[in-house]
Amino acid sequence: MFIITPRTVSSKAAMEFRQIPRRFIGRSFVWPRGGGWRLKARVIFEVELLRYLVALAPFAALALLWRESALAIAQAPALMVLVIYGVEMRFLRLRPAARAALLDPAERDRLADLLAARGREILARIGAERGLMQGALHLVVEQSDLARVAPLTFVTVQSEDGPSVLDLTAKERALIHERLFAAPLTEDAMHRLTLARNMTVSVISLEMRAISAHARMMALTRTG
Repeated sequence: MFIITPRTVSSKAAMEFRQIPRRFIGRSFVWPRGGGWRLKARVIFEVELLRYLVALAPFAALALLWRESALAIAQAPALMVLVIYGVEMRFLRLRPAARAALLDPAERDRLADLLAARGREILARIGAERGLMQGALHLVVEQSDLARVAPLTFVTVQSEDGPSVLDLTAKERALIHERLFAAPLTEDAMHRLTLARNMTVSVISLEMRAISAHARMMALTRTG
């Protein structure tokens, strides 16, 4: 999971948008500031053009090995398109029947309800500790639809003020890391839910006026 804020990415242009939810995967290249090599490698793998080049690498290798056939190999666009289609649509993505088989309807609903409950809890804590009284916050969980690789999960808290991506503090980011994905709703389970629903973006919203007085008192206790 990578929590996107203005301070955790190198591209400030990616923070500019006009409509909630702001989507990143397949629309903006987001390079993590810091983070481990696994996260960065996964972000790079999400770039379609690079995957196409990897899929076509055998053609380049054959052209180098059999130079006399290089022209014939280069003039086989239909085969190249077929290879890309096979890799992208048959290997890296699931067919509808396979998606549906990932979770039964009851488990799907249970995980979705758990995601909503955890999302509202996180937003209530953030809103209460910031003293927000008006407007709404939106927890946006975006995942890649690629199935046979490690999940790529982008999480943002978006505000209607702007709209904008909240510049979360280290404490707020730690709260998301601690509370959002834990058994039974792990990041892998969330990925299965994403694929089963064929819905790469999940949005949990909370009006700030709906935050209870008790939650605000608890926030004062924690910050005091």
